[in-house]
Amino acid sequence: MDIPSLLLSSFIIAVTGLFFFIWSLRKGLLDPDPAAAKVIFSRGEIGRVEEPAVPGGTERDLQRTMAVLVGEPDAKELQTRIAADASSARPAFVLLGFAVFWLLVASLAGLTSSIKLHEPDWLTQYAWLSFGRIRTIHLNAVAYGWAPMAALGIALWMLPRLLKTTLEGARVAIGGAILWNIGLAIGIGGIAAGITDGMEWLEIPGQVGVLFALGGAMIGLPLVFTLRRRKVEHLYVSVWYMGAALFWFPVLYIVAKLPNLHFGVEQATMNWWFGHNVLGLFYTPLSLAAVYYFLPKVIGRPIQSYNLSLIGFWCLAFFYGQVGGHHLVGGPVPEWLITLSIVQSIMMIVPVVAFSLNQHLTMRGHFAALRHSPTLRFVVLGGMMYTLSSIQGSFEALRSVNTVTHFTHFTVAHAHLGLYGFVTLVMFGAIYFAMPRIVSREWPFPTLIGVHFWLVTIGFAIYFVSLTTAGVLQGMSMLDAGKPFMESVRVTVPWLEGRSVGGALMTLGHLAFAAHFLLMALGRGPRRSGAAYLRPLVPTA
Repeated sequence: MDIPSLLLSSFIIAVTGLFFFIWSLRKGLLDPDPAAAKVIFSRGEIGRVEEPAVPGGTERDLQRTMAVLVGEPDAKELQTRIAADASSARPAFVLLGFAVFWLLVASLAGLTSSIKLHEPDWLTQYAWLSFGRIRTIHLNAVAYGWAPMAALGIALWMLPRLLKTTLEGARVAIGGAILWNIGLAIGIGGIAAGITDGMEWLEIPGQVGVLFALGGAMIGLPLVFTLRRRKVEHLYVSVWYMGAALFWFPVLYIVAKLPNLHFGVEQATMNWWFGHNVLGLFYTPLSLAAVYYFLPKVIGRPIQSYNLSLIGFWCLAFFYGQVGGHHLVGGPVPEWLITLSIVQSIMMIVPVVAFSLNQHLTMRGHFAALRHSPTLRFVVLGGMMYTLSSIQGSFEALRSVNTVTHFTHFTVAHAHLGLYGFVTLVMFGAIYFAMPRIVSREWPFPTLIGVHFWLVTIGFAIYFVSLTTAGVLQGMSMLDAGKPFMESVRVTVPWLEGRSVGGALMTLGHLAFAAHFLLMALGRGPRRSGAAYLRPLVPTA
């Protein structure tokens, strides 16, 4: 296919997707689909809130905000859910434990590297604490430690609930998690010693990466085993997202790490094909799966449109694959490849709007519930950050915008908006919901959850605004031929200090979260009587 035909076909696909989206609005696809959207509830459960992250009194307050009648859930289905939770508790706990550990490693490494940007002579006596190494340790601890371990742990916990059966292959998943984390520990140790493959997101040597591929496959196998025993007629949209993510990641990683295959310009192209797709086709689907499950479960109301959720899924699958090329604007790569990437980046507005509209319509009339539900606060805010980061990313791909923001701190701010503002906040909310079910204990100090939320929210706001401002000023300065290069560095220093302040607040929030997680894991919280799936709630008219 020649270049004009390729670009024209991409444009036609984009327009077709847009018109299909508009048609769905006209034909009422925003109306609830009772068969598919209600599959996550037991009979009689719709209208009853579920928020295990808070004490019973707060959950009753949450119920009152919903202003709906509470039905009587089906006892047999609740017993099935109890059995499902019991089957997934151990592997989910192992993965979440690893996730919290790597979150602390990543936080300390990230804060250290942030301070070094405006205090370059700090901690220079050790090679492994140099900026180049400690920043790379931070990236890999997030990209292969915290984010995947949290997302996969939550996915394994949700899966049997969504399929209304027990998890098959729990021991295989635990073995895969151990292999994965052994590989990560070796890889980060290698980075600290100066041994890397030299490509962003792919620094860990391929010999160690084999453990990622094998461990990831073992973690994903329970999905296949459990799907064969499903007891639901409809596969809820969260299962679609999880299945796709577990298929896409090994394909992305194996292709990117194949030895003696990628060289020169092709290697750079592959690097950003992987770097962007691992966010959009691995972390994003797993996080969206969590949003589509926890949001309706907390408020006791199905998502507004199941059909719209599937439109978002398929648009993500078809449109996202080539967006990474916009990181190579101005590089020695074919112009048509850059243009195709820009076109597909703009096309991504379609699935983002589909998700955002679905979330808003589901929450419409129920935003007061945010006052009483920490899970909802994290998940809804994370969903909003997904909208913001995706729209920002689409416009950042345009050449006119890229000219200013490329090679600046703006790109770093954008990356954190997606991986922290979206993925991490959603995972915090999911963990707060799931852990009481996993260990059969309440969170020891509910107030600490609020402290965690405000520390990371305020800290991230300072972090993002500071880096975004620094990036714009830096880009404008570099484009001014009358200014020396060092002026583009000097103008960012106050904002880099603001970044460190925000990062310090985020790190404090992470320490509070990790301490709370540890106390709960050690059995310091109030123990539940039985599974305590449904506390006594006050029916409201």
